[in-house]
Amino acid sequence: MTLQDLREHSALKWLYPGMHIKRWLALLLFGISLMGLGIAYMLKEAYLQAELPGIFYYLTLQSIPRWARGMLFISLSLSTVGIAVYKLNESLLYAFVRPEVRDQSMAEAIYSKRFLSRGPRVVAIGGGTGLSTLLRGMKAYTSNLTAIVTVADDGGSTGRLRQEFGVVAPGDLRQCIAALAEAEPLMTRLFQYRFTEGTGLEGHSFGNLFIVAMSEVTGNFEAAIHEASRVLNVRGTILPSTLEDVTLSARTHEDEEVHGEHNITERGAQIKDLFIHPGDAAAHPDAVRAILDADIVLIGPGSLYTSVMPNLLVPGIHKALAQTLATKVFICNVATQHGETDSFGVAEHIEAIERHTASGILNVVIANNNILDVLPEAWHSSAVTVPDEPQRAIPTGVRLIQADVVAEENRYRHDPQKLAATIMRLYDGRDIQITDARRVAAEEQPVLLSR
Repeated sequence: MTLQDLREHSALKWLYPGMHIKRWLALLLFGISLMGLGIAYMLKEAYLQAELPGIFYYLTLQSIPRWARGMLFISLSLSTVGIAVYKLNESLLYAFVRPEVRDQSMAEAIYSKRFLSRGPRVVAIGGGTGLSTLLRGMKAYTSNLTAIVTVADDGGSTGRLRQEFGVVAPGDLRQCIAALAEAEPLMTRLFQYRFTEGTGLEGHSFGNLFIVAMSEVTGNFEAAIHEASRVLNVRGTILPSTLEDVTLSARTHEDEEVHGEHNITERGAQIKDLFIHPGDAAAHPDAVRAILDADIVLIGPGSLYTSVMPNLLVPGIHKALAQTLATKVFICNVATQHGETDSFGVAEHIEAIERHTASGILNVVIANNNILDVLPEAWHSSAVTVPDEPQRAIPTGVRLIQADVVAEENRYRHDPQKLAATIMRLYDGRDIQITDARRVAAEEQPVLLSR
């Protein structure tokens, strides 16, 4: 066993700072020592006063020096106390530990909980697959996560449920719940499952139906999200940007107005302006509070006009971003989206955000620098690139960070681990002009989570 293996051994995690274990172990040993001292006084008195058979000479180890006897009994005491405490806690906690993680040591489980609770306060704003990808990577570093999700989706299963039940769009909220649930792989499959047949069920997502059913049981949509998160043991908080029934609208460069997120995507025309109805929709108060209290705010990745921007158009969210002292980071997409951001580069993404919000709302932009020359023609997409002279194209005061954050198996998406590692390096104030972020992600992934 190497020195590194010894340092990372689960038994030594009991001694890590912040575990809140050492003080109680010390108190336990102190109490046992007092008991041992009392027993020693009684035995000494009995030994001096009573006439004992000769065999007690050997039973009391008189042939061994007293210092050696003391060390022997101390070693036996520590060993038995350690085994007893471990097995006792293992038995007591058995009913509360999920079966799929029972092979994880108790020290690792406690350290994981303590480690994540001390992580940075992170707010992620967006929607769709991009936001869930980001959350899946960030939950390995902190449990102080707040996802602020767009509710403008009106297509597919979500659109039908909005019309029939008058609820806030559940689709993007569903994806975030699946990403942050402790039993993530299973919950992702379950929440993303779509019924392929059945009168009234065909095309619906189970996760959407679950959330709507929970809203009926709890009495309101906000309580439904909270209870669904509690039941599924979600790591973090998921909030809609607004609880109002909003409609997303766009004005194209041909001055045509298109209403509804689904119609905007289907229309595929170049967007000039984007707005929501009602324009004065109230932001969720907890979302505003989270932004103001955050250490770092992450905007994107995701569909620029239909996932990211609808959140920023809510006046309360926009004002909170302008007032917060947190570092505001825009995570630029790694590829253009057909019908929304055709031919866009990093500079065009930033320009679109500032045009619909305000100049200076961003502090940092993260852009992918692992770019292939050509993406598959069937994707109708191209890699989002950084301008040749970024100091001229990127707004003054915005720091541009280039890193390898693309998923190798799908170059249309971000890699959760690469992206999260890059963000944490930014938060820690370290140099993040890196070329091999997958290696960095593997090195920086918390040891307790890499089994």
